[in-house]
Amino acid sequence: MSANPIAETVASLMPRAKAELTELVAFHSVADVAVAPRSECEGAANWVADALRSEGFQDVALLDTPDGTQSVYGLLPGPEGAPTVLLYAHYDVQPMLDEAAWVSPPFELTDRDGRWYGRGAADCKGGVIMHLLALRALKANGGIPVSVKVIVEGSEEQGTGGLERYAEAHPDLLVADSIVIGDAGNFRVGLPTVTATLRGMTMIRVTLETLEGNLHSGQFGGAAPDALAALIRVLDSLRAEDGSTVVDGLAADAAWDGLAYPEADFRKDAKVLDGVRLIGNGTVADRIWARPAVTVIGIDCSPVAGATPSVPASARAQISLRVPPGQDAAEATKLLFAHIEKHTPWGARVSFEQVGQGQAFQADTTSPAYTSMAEAMRIAYPGQEMQSSGMGGSIPLCNTLAALYPESEILLIGLSEPEAQIHAVNESVSPDELERLSVAEAHFLVNYARSKQG
Repeated sequence: MSANPIAETVASLMPRAKAELTELVAFHSVADVAVAPRSECEGAANWVADALRSEGFQDVALLDTPDGTQSVYGLLPGPEGAPTVLLYAHYDVQPMLDEAAWVSPPFELTDRDGRWYGRGAADCKGGVIMHLLALRALKANGGIPVSVKVIVEGSEEQGTGGLERYAEAHPDLLVADSIVIGDAGNFRVGLPTVTATLRGMTMIRVTLETLEGNLHSGQFGGAAPDALAALIRVLDSLRAEDGSTVVDGLAADAAWDGLAYPEADFRKDAKVLDGVRLIGNGTVADRIWARPAVTVIGIDCSPVAGATPSVPASARAQISLRVPPGQDAAEATKLLFAHIEKHTPWGARVSFEQVGQGQAFQADTTSPAYTSMAEAMRIAYPGQEMQSSGMGGSIPLCNTLAALYPESEILLIGLSEPEAQIHAVNESVSPDELERLSVAEAHFLVNYARSKQG
């Protein structure tokens, strides 16, 4: 990293950043009371609020959002006439999954092999720390040249839309000239990247019922309709022979025109087992950035442990459908429901529950904010030019903000590069990326303020 005062300040602040991330990761802040008590999310929210107050933010508040969670807001006024930049992150995290599969405890930040491991270290508690580092570096080097709003969400991972609905009900709160979403990631470590597109998402639960209760499989099996077998047939109908997503009426043949993702790199990043083929067709970038993707993320039926020889009367699955830019998530949901009803065998009773939904997002990469960020990335990553990529994941708030504030310039950066293994066991963050992206964000704020002076 080239020597400059901002970079030197960020480097000096890294021990503090590690200590703070350790504190923040320690909260089991899964926004699902079936997984973690509400007090864990409340503790994380209060930690963020206290951090903002210590940096001189005004109007710091815990916003009670309609989904029962809290988002943290604060305002740091800048020089008169300066533009306003909104910085976003979220403090809620995914469940730990199989705790025994973690090399170190998931909620204890652990330094290992040059990375910091812990649930939320990259996604997205590290994003909170990134914003704090950038602001502290500017305060130590002449001051922050813009007005800054910070919003840290409490239910992004659940997809329950609390902050989106709160923002729609309070449209003046988050208005800004530019919005930096700190919940994306570089294409790979050391390659500065902004995310230009996000797939949308719909999450549903489907329940199939065939009997009033489980039946002895010897006495009734062979004629009694098996609810789990019916569900398996439904789920299988959502994929073609090559594994491509199939939802009747939903286009799945778009092409990605941008940064390529070599198949060998993807296999390594995804840790695909030797001999196992990738699913789908087209390029990897087509499949993960430009096309819909269905994933069965959970099934409820009789567990293997303690199973009895009986015909299942009911079975339930949770299905995630990622929806690319250009496709409406609400319409995709309707098509998914219709597809499942059409492919449900044997007259089984089918019912649905909508769990979450968010629209896809496409940024305007020609805006002045992108020029300012590209210049900042050159400083933070000497010898590298900023790249634009897609992201297969979803951040529903992006489309809400784009609709509320059509004049705002929205950028997506962050710490969730492939090695971070977000949403999986052994999630980690690269401290080098945290340092460099904090430097980049600080220089972006300087560059953006200058661009608006003209």
